[in-house]
Amino acid sequence: MSFVVSGAGLLPWRPHSESKSIKQNGKPHIYKPFVEFFEEAPLHVMVFTYLGYGIGTLFGYLRDFMRNWGIEKCNAAVEREEQKDFVPLYQNFENFYTRNLYMRIRDNWNRPVCSAPGSLFDMLERVSDDYNWTFRYTGRIIKDVINMGSYNFLGMAARYDESMRTVKEVLEAYGVGVASTRHEMGTLDKHAELEDLVAKFLNVEAAMVFGMGFATNSMNIPALVGKGCLILSDELNHASLVLGARLSGATIRIFKHNNMQSLEKLLRDAVIYGQPRTRRAWKKILILVEGIYSMEGSIVRLPQIVALKKKYKAYLYIDEAHSIGSVGPTGRGVVEFFGMDPRDVDVYMGTFTKSFGSSGGYIAGRKDLVDYLRIHSHSAAYAVSMSPPIAEQIIRSMKLIMGLDGTTQGLQRVQQLAKNTRYFRQRLNEMGFIIYGNEESPVIPLLLYMPGKVAAFARHLLKRKIGVVVVGFPATPLAEARARFCISAAHTREQLDTVLEALDEMGDLLYLKYSRHRKSARPELYDETSFELED
Repeated sequence: MSFVVSGAGLLPWRPHSESKSIKQNGKPHIYKPFVEFFEEAPLHVMVFTYLGYGIGTLFGYLRDFMRNWGIEKCNAAVEREEQKDFVPLYQNFENFYTRNLYMRIRDNWNRPVCSAPGSLFDMLERVSDDYNWTFRYTGRIIKDVINMGSYNFLGMAARYDESMRTVKEVLEAYGVGVASTRHEMGTLDKHAELEDLVAKFLNVEAAMVFGMGFATNSMNIPALVGKGCLILSDELNHASLVLGARLSGATIRIFKHNNMQSLEKLLRDAVIYGQPRTRRAWKKILILVEGIYSMEGSIVRLPQIVALKKKYKAYLYIDEAHSIGSVGPTGRGVVEFFGMDPRDVDVYMGTFTKSFGSSGGYIAGRKDLVDYLRIHSHSAAYAVSMSPPIAEQIIRSMKLIMGLDGTTQGLQRVQQLAKNTRYFRQRLNEMGFIIYGNEESPVIPLLLYMPGKVAAFARHLLKRKIGVVVVGFPATPLAEARARFCISAAHTREQLDTVLEALDEMGDLLYLKYSRHRKSARPELYDETSFELED
């Protein structure tokens, strides 16, 4: 049985034709049921998971003892003997996990790819002769690996074809680099064209683009808030949001993931009590959330957050790095997904690295906001401008999605992505795996839990020419290691079936089919009241 996360609590699954009505701007508004999965693992799985980490820790201390006495060779970075009285550069305990646990399964990360990240890609084969401390390349290329890890949601990142002709022409006309910042000689007509197109795509007044997605968050949040301001951040926000919040100098308070009670309590306290000690009102209250959370596959509960934002007169900053292009009837992100007014969000942020097959990011919203950032953004003042061919690739992809190329290929890709996502999630559920996230999210975490199974899972699948991303601590909670599948519109049904068949066998081999369709291990997600959107 599946569950619907709704404002009223945990409800049985309902068909999409049964929509929920709330008030927006005084008028009834219809949006689809909110279906997410966060199933708890059986007790014995958690016991063996912690036991595995415990045994690994004990052997780690034993090996550290052997290294200290010269019984085992130490390959890790250590202080030189003549610097033993200096302040240490390398803290032994801080590196304990990396040295003794991560190193055992390090071969499952940073695998070198030598082709475009389409639905199939090529990988360089590498082996280790010293238990993953170093690697050497064999010279062999593993051909046609099914790519289940890249954020190539709409299949825009592909080998060159005639549709990319405009990118080639821009490369020939403008070159590769700009060699200047936006404030100096780095603003091109291509940047202006792209910014106008982004604003039109999002149905907002203005937009500004940046050369790096991570820096779009980390360098612009400090320009929006500072000392005397309050940031309310979801506990699972991306590192770029966390860094930007810390660099801003604002006070930061964390609310539980997608939990409206937790957020409202922080908002209410902020309004009632104000700043610590002085009790003065906060200059600004900024809510930081993501559209799709990349480790959980969950979608922000935007209608309820907008209701709280309006009720307590806060600002809303939404990071749509993973949701723009991948959700919504025409790929315009979570605002379209919920059928809401674009003016309900104060600051839009997104990246071009996922759905658009390029790089960089954008900030969008009201014109006065964007004009302010053009002057005060650290990224605009100090970072090099976006490369012209990169900008043209984004323009080409966005026009395709919007149908401005005269075809319906973009819409077909958005629809195919949704179809592939639902199919893959449904099959994994039927097989008995525990998967997290919203049923519409193309990011699909499959829970592995035990550290030994993380390595075995990725290695066995690579032997079957399936490339997957496995994730563990500290990117996830210690006992929630997982594989993260990213579905693409470029995946064919045959490719997905090949992967599903391999996963079915792997689930039996490694005993990964833990699902009992229990209620979430995070009951706070459901213990909430109803909210109405108010003027």
